[in-house]
Amino acid sequence: MAKLTNEELIEAFKELSIIELSDFVKLFEETFDVTAAAVAVAGPAGGGADAVEEEQTSFDVILEAAGEKKIAVIKEVRALTSLGLKEAKDVVDSAPKAVLEGATKEAAEKAKESLEAAGATVTLK
Repeated sequence: MAKLTNEELIEAFKELSIIELSDFVKLFEETFDVTAAAVAVAGPAGGGADAVEEEQTSFDVILEAAGEKKIAVIKEVRALTSLGLKEAKDVVDSAPKAVLEGATKEAAEKAKESLEAAGATVTLK
C-alpha cells in the first residue's frame, strides 16, 4: 500500500460524511487502543450563513497573585473550595493556579469578587 501524505489524508476525510468519519474514529480507537480527545468536524459552509458563536458556559477562576494579604486570600480559597489549610496555602503559593474549574458564570464572578476583595489578582478563563 502506498503511503499517503497528510494532505492526501485530509482530502480523503473531506470526502467522508459525518457518520462515516465517526465510524472511522471508533475503528481507529479500537485498532490502536487510544481515545480521541476531541474531534471537530466542519461541514460545508451554507450560502451566506453566519457562524453563530457559542456563549461560554464554563469558567475557570485563576489566581494570578496573592497580593499583600496572603492570609486573607488563603482563607477565601478555603471558603470557595473544600481544601484544607495546607492545600489552600499550596494553591496560593503556586499562583498562577486554578482555584475553581468548570464553574458557572455566576459562581466564577462571585469567586473572583471575593478573592479580589481579599487582595488577590484573579482572571477568568
